[in-house]
Formats: sequence, C-alpha cells, structure tokens
Amino acid sequence: MSSNAPRHTALDALHRSLGATMTDFAGWDMPLRYGSERDEHVAVRTKAGLFDLSHMGEITVTGPQAAELLNHALVGNIATVGTGRARYTMICQEDGGILDDLIVYRLADHEYMVVANASNAQVVLDALTGRAAGFDAVVRDDRDAYALIAVQGPESPGILKAVTDADLDGLKYYAGLPGTVAGVPALIARTGYTGEDGFELFVAPADAEKVWQALTDAGTPVGLVPCGLSCRDTLRLEAGMPLYGHELTTSLTPFDAGLGRVVKFEKDGDFVGRAALEEAASRAEQNPPRVLVGLIAEGRRVPRAGFSVVAGGEVIGEVTSGAPSPTLGKPIAMAYVDAAHAAPGTAGVGVDIRGSHEPYEVVALPFYKRRK
Repeated sequence: MSSNAPRHTALDALHRSLGATMTDFAGWDMPLRYGSERDEHVAVRTKAGLFDLSHMGEITVTGPQAAELLNHALVGNIATVGTGRARYTMICQEDGGILDDLIVYRLADHEYMVVANASNAQVVLDALTGRAAGFDAVVRDDRDAYALIAVQGPESPGILKAVTDADLDGLKYYAGLPGTVAGVPALIARTGYTGEDGFELFVAPADAEKVWQALTDAGTPVGLVPCGLSCRDTLRLEAGMPLYGHELTTSLTPFDAGLGRVVKFEKDGDFVGRAALEEAASRAEQNPPRVLVGLIAEGRRVPRAGFSVVAGGEVIGEVTSGAPSPTLGKPIAMAYVDAAHAAPGTAGVGVDIRGSHEPYEVVALPFYKRRK
C-alpha cells in the first residue's frame, strides 16, 4: 500500500455526494464535516448524528486459547468477558507505555474482536501476531471485512429500532449482539465515543451504503444529520474521553494517564508489561504523577495540544486536547497538570497562549454528562 495514497471507506462516494469536506486521517480519506461542525455537534447532543468509522481496525482472535492469548497480550482480564459483552482495555509495551487503547468484543466462546484506533491498527495487529506464539489461537486482520457506521444521540435508539429486528432494549452499554439492520447482517454494539447513547454497526463493506441510507431515511424526520470527525473530537472532549496520540502515548503508562483501573494484576498468568506496570503502580501511589484535568477558559482564546499550563510563572503541565465547546459555549481543554494544581477550583492556573497567560478554571472531568 502506497504511503501517500489515502484509503477510502465503502461510503466515500456517498460522503462526496453529501458535500463533505474530506481530510487525511491515519492514511484514510475521511469526512471532516458536511456543513457546520457546530450544528453537527449540537445534533448529536440533542437529536442524532450518523458517523462513518470504517477507518477503525478490526482484528479477530479465534481458537481454544484465544482468551489466554488476549490475557497475555493485553492489560485487562479478557477471560472474564461474557459472550455478547465488550471491554475497554489497553495494549502496552514491555516498558508499560501505552501502544493503544482498545475495545474487545467477545463474539462467541472462542472468538473475540479487537477494535483498534485507525492510527495504531497495524501496530496492534503486529503486536498481537507476535504475542500469539505458543498459544492455540489465530490472529486475523479483518480490517477489510467490515465497514463501521455509528448512530449517536438521544434519538438513536428509536432510529435504529425502525430498521432492525434486534432487541435494543436488552442491549446493555458495552455489549454487542448479531442482528439484521436494513435487512443485512450486522454486529450491533453499544459502546460510543460521544458521551451520548448510541450504537455501532459492523457490516460488510458492500452493505454500508444500504445501511447508511436506511438510517438516514429513518432519522431525518427526527433531526439526524451526517457527522464528520471534527464534531466527533469536540463531543469526546466534552465527555472527557481520551484520544490516542493526545491523552495516551507510548511515553505514558495507564497509571500516568489516570487509567490504572484497566490494568488487572489479579488475572491468571503473566502479561506483557506486568513488571513495569507494577513499578508504575507503586510509583503512582508514592509520588502522584501529573493528573488529567479539565480546563475551562475564562476568555475566548482556544488552547491547543502542546500549550503549556502555568501557575505562578511556572510551567505546571501541558494541554493534550483543546477546542471550543459548543455545549458550554466556552473554550475547553484536557491537560496533564502537577498533582498540587489538579484539584477542581485551584486558583491561579492559566494556559500560555502565544506568550499570554490566559486564565482557566480547573474542573473535574467530564465537562458534560448526559441525563440518563
């Protein structure tokens, strides 16, 4: 595959027909927005949005020792995931650095689907393949076997119910079940990355346009709009959800990222990175690492990733993600800051925006939580 020719999803022609502004994302040509990214964001918060997520990387792991392989390769306890359920987890290096954050679905007794971020799909595939040695399990690259469509927002259950025979009411958060959508086979998941209720539909690429169109027809009367990557980023930022390459990197362990809870030391057997992560856990207890916090601007200037967080003339942290928040009506950011300045309401914290120290309020994450 040429490094300079972007890949296209099965919905590429459809996005262009809708007038999408396209952008290169992790080697894929993806819709950034269709019209106003603010309108798309508000639609997901109040009605519903439709996303093409076909750039995500699906890796299937099958065989009698599939669970044992995943327990060895990942930091979570995958053996305890029930059939039809999903788990958020991470894959780490030997030194504990985060290679990627993942969702693992257990599809059957000895069949799992690992969903990796687009930018890390090959890295995760290579790591799982390498770590499979000695296990009676097969790692299969299924990136070309699936298109992935997400419908997110408060109206999404009603929209999907109009085009599926699946029991959506019985589908819990972080679960997945096979069903038909618009008459074609789909794996229907309920995991989401926007802070709203919603569903992800894994379908054959050849069926993607049919499913997209059926959801559009069912959803347009209640305010569904197509949504690009730009509003996906502001939605996940408001919901305090980490993005690989921003809040998560190989230079951070899960404990540095405040996500030590995903590491399960109590599971059977050794796993890659265990020793380094045990050290990181004890280090975090004795000397708290920087803490991921929310920052809300008092002014109008927008902080960006890499900007310094300051207090009393000293650099006390770094912004990892920043954007205007359509829901709050103010610029917001996530940042890692020294533990001494991490408590919500800490006074005197600012962000260095081109030499000017702009005042920010430190708040607990997430910025936004939907009403159940």
